[in-house]
Amino acid sequence: MFADKKKHTPENTKLPNYIGVTTKIKGEVNSKEDFRIDGHFEGNLTTTGKIVLGEKGILDGNIKCGNAEILGKVSGDLTVDNLLSLKATAKIDGNVIIGKLSIEPGAFFNATCQMKNAQPVKNVNPKTK
Repeated sequence: MFADKKKHTPENTKLPNYIGVTTKIKGEVNSKEDFRIDGHFEGNLTTTGKIVLGEKGILDGNIKCGNAEILGKVSGDLTVDNLLSLKATAKIDGNVIIGKLSIEPGAFFNATCQMKNAQPVKNVNPKTK
C-alpha cells in the first residue's frame, strides 16, 4: 500500500564513506564519493567528493579532493579543488593548494599555501598629493 517505488541501489544512495573513531586504515584510496574520517587514516586519499575530518580524526598522508572540512589533525599535503574549511580545532602541518580557504580562529595552520589559478597581484602605489 505504501511501498517505496524507488529501489535503493548504490547508484542512488548518497551516504559518505565512513571511518570510525576506533578504526585505523593504512593504504591508498581512490574514489568519487564523500568521506567522513573520525579515526586514523595513514596513506593517500584521492576523491572528487568532499572529505570531512572529524575532531578526533587523524590523517597522515596526502589528500586530493573537491572540498574539505577539517576539524582534526592532518600531517601531509592537501590539494583541494574548491573550498578548504579549517575549523577551530583543526591542526594542519604540510603543503596546501586550494581554490578557496576559510580558517576559524584557533586553528593551527603550519603550512605553505598556494591558491589554484591565482593571478599575481600588481604592485599599485596610489599617487599622493
